[in-house]
Amino acid sequence: MKKHWHGGNTKVGVLGGGQLGRMMIQSAINLDIQIHCLDPDPNAPCSAIANSFTCGSLNDFDTVLAFGSDKDVITVEIENVNIEALKVLQSEGKKVFPQPGILEIIKDKGLQKQFYLDHSLPTASFQFIDSLADARGIEFPFVHKLRTGGYDGKGVNVIRKAQELESSFDAPSIIEDLVPLKKELSSIVARNENGDISVFPLVECEFDSEANLVSFLFSPANVSVEVEIKSAEIAKNVVEKLGMVGLLAVEFFLTEDDNLVINEIAPRPHNSGHHTIECCMVSQFEQHLRAILNLPLGDTALIRCGAMLNLTGEKGFEGPVHYEGLEDILKIPGLYAHLYGKKISKPFRKMGHLTITGESIDEVRELAIKVKKRLRVIST
Repeated sequence: MKKHWHGGNTKVGVLGGGQLGRMMIQSAINLDIQIHCLDPDPNAPCSAIANSFTCGSLNDFDTVLAFGSDKDVITVEIENVNIEALKVLQSEGKKVFPQPGILEIIKDKGLQKQFYLDHSLPTASFQFIDSLADARGIEFPFVHKLRTGGYDGKGVNVIRKAQELESSFDAPSIIEDLVPLKKELSSIVARNENGDISVFPLVECEFDSEANLVSFLFSPANVSVEVEIKSAEIAKNVVEKLGMVGLLAVEFFLTEDDNLVINEIAPRPHNSGHHTIECCMVSQFEQHLRAILNLPLGDTALIRCGAMLNLTGEKGFEGPVHYEGLEDILKIPGLYAHLYGKKISKPFRKMGHLTITGESIDEVRELAIKVKKRLRVIST
């Protein structure tokens, strides 16, 4: 029997009400999908535009259970949520994507790393430690990662000397080899319940070393055809081995000898996919919705070159946000602004992003660097 799409009758519950949920809502409107959000911040970016907004803890069992009870599908825009409540909802017949067992693996970087090892997926060598005392005597340099709780560059330290180790995390962690790399890359892959898989073109990321956040991403990535093909193969392999439904970001290191090593994965729309709104046939946000609702996946083809620039709060400023220079840069053809609706700016807080499009990657790279110098996120 032919299936019929009923649009507005579909209620998607999103755990988290930040900028990822906000952009998901913007895509959901075009498919007449209801988006209902749960977030602990009463002023979260989704609070004013979701079909309904519930202010509450993402980690409280009863709150998450009650929130999901009347939804057709439950999804996330952040991994740090109550897994046990999602398992109960799933056992009651609710669609929960990504599945709770997968979230359980991904929110713990130790389980993540073990998953790569168990499935012969390329990743840096590592070992587990329970406390800082276990790391003493390990040869420098290495990367120290918290197993749980890290996000947006927090929870990761590069350790090159004993003094840096002593001020690092005294908690269950991973010690990982520091990979000699020439690029950081990201591949975003989607899979629906039918098992259909689609991969977005590979992107290249440049990081702010102080904040450990992406400053720029560039699409297409400046890599060989062989690296592009291999990255897509690995991304498909990861999502298939997980058996995951939804959108998955696979972050890679590209080594000096052109080998790909998985750094981390994220089971949701991702910062490295924001450019897809303007640069691809389908955005990552629409693709995520298509995947979790078992709709046909969209065409991921790149239709124009693009750069994405994160707008983060300037150091030394905290208070009501002011975008200094915004009016000036909005005059630039091919530039698109996305402000997340956060009222208070703080140092390194993600407040929005810009997408700069053009005919060539060299053109957008040059313009992105100029734009970064002309816009500051400060406070009034």
